[in-house]
Amino acid sequence: MKQARHCFVSETGEVLPRWLEAFPKASGIPFGTGKASKPAPTHLWVRLPPDRPAATILADLRRIHGNLPCIVLSDLPSDDEALACFAAAARGYCNTHASPVFLRQVAEVIGQGGLWIGESLMTRLVEATSRIAPKTPMESSDSWESLLTPREQEVARAIAEGGSNKEIARRLGITERTVKLHVGSVLEKLGVRDRLQVALIVKGVRQSQSA
Repeated sequence: MKQARHCFVSETGEVLPRWLEAFPKASGIPFGTGKASKPAPTHLWVRLPPDRPAATILADLRRIHGNLPCIVLSDLPSDDEALACFAAAARGYCNTHASPVFLRQVAEVIGQGGLWIGESLMTRLVEATSRIAPKTPMESSDSWESLLTPREQEVARAIAEGGSNKEIARRLGITERTVKLHVGSVLEKLGVRDRLQVALIVKGVRQSQSA
């Protein structure tokens, strides 16, 4: 398996201590620098400056670094800024000062081909998609449920409501580790890559049942 290599891009090229704690071999480069030194990174983390639009920054980085997955770090995260970043082909968006454990979770999801979307934004996207998506019935009203165990169904519904692993664990009276295992199983059984896709499947089924 290809080892992940992380490069942090910012105005100064500084690598914050918490970033190094998450990824001890991470490197840092300032904006406008040429390609990162070899071996090439697998993840590009971009700390947004306050005075430049995300779309311009990400477009510049793609010209220099190609189509490396970009994860945007924001000092003052907001749903609107996150939407602008995803519209500019970002693969993830989170707080600049997120914990090392959180950053590793983000990297794991991105490395598996998924998107990292914050809970409040995911809820907004699910609600918006539910309003505009065609109400096409599935083959069976419980087709997604039939693929999952009862506990996995509970986890899937909690995901659709925007619940974090910690919140789901508290609700179901199980550990976060167990929740993480259930989430992985739900993704695999439903054939999707991230929590947003799980939410859309669950919301879609609910629509078809009430249509």
